[in-house]
Amino acid sequence: MDTLDIMKESIREALPDLDMVLGWERGYDTLHATPLVIKTVEDVDRLILGPTCVQGLAVHLPGLKGKKVGIVVKGCDSKAVVQLLRENLLDRENIVIFGFGCDGVVSLKRLAKTVDGLESVRSVEKKGDRLVIETESGVRDLVFDDVCATKCLDCAHPNAVESDHFAGTRLEPRTPAQGNTALAAFEEKSPEERFDFWKREMQCCIRCYACRNACPMCVCRDHCLAVSRNSKFVSQESNPSENLMFQLIHVMHLAGRCVSCGECERACPMDIPLGLLRAKSTEITGELFNQQAGLDTEAPLPLLSFKPQEETIQEHE
Repeated sequence: MDTLDIMKESIREALPDLDMVLGWERGYDTLHATPLVIKTVEDVDRLILGPTCVQGLAVHLPGLKGKKVGIVVKGCDSKAVVQLLRENLLDRENIVIFGFGCDGVVSLKRLAKTVDGLESVRSVEKKGDRLVIETESGVRDLVFDDVCATKCLDCAHPNAVESDHFAGTRLEPRTPAQGNTALAAFEEKSPEERFDFWKREMQCCIRCYACRNACPMCVCRDHCLAVSRNSKFVSQESNPSENLMFQLIHVMHLAGRCVSCGECERACPMDIPLGLLRAKSTEITGELFNQQAGLDTEAPLPLLSFKPQEETIQEHE
């Protein structure tokens, strides 16, 4: 059996003990997947896996607390589940994780810049390092790295880092792991160039909060200071300075918690490279506390733990 068949069989066996399982199904065409809520055995047949399954599903879990929920996860999705468990935002006994190995997902934004006629896609297939798309106008054979989500270019965890059921073969990460290449390239710019870059990008921001709503770790959106009438930090006005302040507050709230799932950047309708801000925060907290979010449900939370002397901060010497 292939990975999808194994996954479906695992879900069928576990489903009687669950309220639902979250996965993906085909959307309005072959190119688009959409979240699937599996409640019956018949629903299982609608499940799909592959490069079009771009949405992170962990964002729905906090709203389902108290229910017995299964979730199908790629490596990046599983890190979000682990981090939610780590912060006691989920009950482990109520979560069943169905993991698999992912060799990358498509960026619909990058793809749209490369291929015309995406409204008539007939089939999408990943073949090794190529992506083959058939439309009404013909077949396009593309280099996958040219149209994949940028997070996939530096993926160190293609397999679910924690799972109760694992389907298919475990994949090797891209080697050698070089960290975030986009961030490294951005930091070659001068401070003035970087600030000018963000001022231009923040002019595009429409404060729709799609980045916040798609983030699996942003669980306080009903009490978000960005939409408070009495906030003393940031107003609801949309201009470059207020937009940047909102983004920086979001980054600080994710410090030591961001799992680099890329959902903020995927959800942004203005195509703002929000991952750069979060990647820098992740790099700093990783260096200071020697930890990465989403890899260990038992690890102490770096900004919610106290040590008289951090191992990597030698401030008293």
